[in-house]
Amino acid sequence: MNVLVIGSGGREHAIVHKMKQDGIKKIYCAPGNAGIEELAACVPIKSDDVRGLVDFALEKKIYLTIVGPELSLQAGIVDAFTERGLTIFGPTRQAAMLETSKSFAKKLLKKYGIPTPQFEVFDTSADAIDYAGTISYPAVIKADGIAAGKGVIIAEDSSQAIAAIKDIMDNRVFGDAGKVVLIEEFMEGAESSYFVLSNERGFLPLGSARDYKRLRDHDDGPNTGGMGSISPSDKLTPELEEKVVKKIVYPLMEALEKEGIVYRGVLYAGLMIVDDEPYVLEFNARFGDPETQALLPRVEGEMVGILTDSAKGRMFSDRLSLRQDVSVCVVMASKGYPASPQTDNVIEGLKDAIGKDIFIFHAGTRNEKGIIKTAGGRVLGVTALGESMKAAREKAYRAIGSIVFEGSQFRSDIGL
Repeated sequence: MNVLVIGSGGREHAIVHKMKQDGIKKIYCAPGNAGIEELAACVPIKSDDVRGLVDFALEKKIYLTIVGPELSLQAGIVDAFTERGLTIFGPTRQAAMLETSKSFAKKLLKKYGIPTPQFEVFDTSADAIDYAGTISYPAVIKADGIAAGKGVIIAEDSSQAIAAIKDIMDNRVFGDAGKVVLIEEFMEGAESSYFVLSNERGFLPLGSARDYKRLRDHDDGPNTGGMGSISPSDKLTPELEEKVVKKIVYPLMEALEKEGIVYRGVLYAGLMIVDDEPYVLEFNARFGDPETQALLPRVEGEMVGILTDSAKGRMFSDRLSLRQDVSVCVVMASKGYPASPQTDNVIEGLKDAIGKDIFIFHAGTRNEKGIIKTAGGRVLGVTALGESMKAAREKAYRAIGSIVFEGSQFRSDIGL
């Protein structure tokens, strides 16, 4: 059995690691990174090179392809693979609009009465700015398209909102993702993420996580792609999880069926919990990063068969079981991240950091003649499992203490 994982980050390293645990002998990753190449054969094909990836999968007789990044989904990789008879885990371009177009997702939620903050959608900056002068603050300004987790700005007053609208729509700081903006009601509560594996036959709960978006401790500094995560979420009780399934997951699956949309893959709901009620902030149409690095080490038993069932539209042949342990993932980032990360610095101490139930997932790394160097903004995800949050935190931060590269930055409050 040959498996192909698409992507080059910590999420993909965690997926490859799980496939290795499942006993898959031949794993490919496109394009991969320095950590992934220790477990899989990395191939120099970009994750949005749809034609190149299709040709490679046909040549290598790939049994299952697992999509990591949202850019691949937006490029229609699932549609292209399916047309050639290849099995691929992930939603089609249309189904992935739950993530790639926030306005599409929010309008669907509103149409079917699924709880979400109030919002308005604008395709001109003038109309958005006019509306910004009529609302109460704080308010949330969102780029409609995908922006690597950074296209959300909380405006404290109208001047900040207008500046955000101009940056997104006029200055295009997030590129074409800013053609349309949403202005959303600000809700104060506890954020959590909930994951299910889905197809037209049903869904399997995968578990929960919580990520830390801001760069610095105490949720200070700019938004990032994620500076750490924990699993399970400390904000999602079993009672709340039942509400999420009843009020969000089931209604969404029914809504998709009524709209004629087949959703195969992982669905990740970003939630805000307010007064013990869940509201959908956004959807992601793939595994989260860095949530995956915290979640997958907790999965017991084989996973490849379940992913294949989802991809083929079959009834799920098995159920997922999660370890009771708590998982903490701390991201180590380059100096200058997220604005202008410094790269090409030597990373030392990786072998010293490894221990029982400690996983070092590479993200922005490369191997230069046996020397591991930084090659991106988020460099490593240091994950540890423990019987309690305290135990997992201690393991993770002890491992971080062994790793050195110039200008490294990380939060010290993940899991507190």
